[in-house]
Amino acid sequence: MSAVDHSIVTLRMFGDDLNPREVTKILGITPTKAWAKGETGKHIVGPKIGDVRTAKTGMWQLCASDRKPEDIDGQIREIFNQISADVAVWQSITKKYHVNLSCGLFMSETNDGLSISPQSMAILAERGIELWFDIYAPSEDIAPTDLCPCKSGKTYAECCAPKTKTLSNT
Repeated sequence: MSAVDHSIVTLRMFGDDLNPREVTKILGITPTKAWAKGETGKHIVGPKIGDVRTAKTGMWQLCASDRKPEDIDGQIREIFNQISADVAVWQSITKKYHVNLSCGLFMSETNDGLSISPQSMAILAERGIELWFDIYAPSEDIAPTDLCPCKSGKTYAECCAPKTKTLSNT
């Protein structure tokens, strides 16, 4: 069994009454993406009307840097080393909002695998954070101009497609 090719990890919070500024103030870090319910823009996940989307719910996200090969433990440390470790803070957040750690796993083989350390599991458990996986099997069917399966809104070529190096005769 080989390791998963690469991973994308995001701490996500959802709630109809989620106020991104309030969450940012509580956690002491600016999110990668955030919006309130009803907010409109091209960057929002929600129903599209013309070129604009409207948020169906509030969202606050903090992304770790993508890793190739997969390094979920490193991505968990990257996110949680930046924000409050106060369990009381997390209890108030998880009572009010749905919170999960979303892990996008991109396989290069049909039998890739990974493990998550007890330390990473403890970080999530102490804070009441659900661990969520989205697993992408290797596929020959994705065209470079197709939307990326990671749901970033970018094309596959702009986002998760393996990058190839060009050789020059210099």
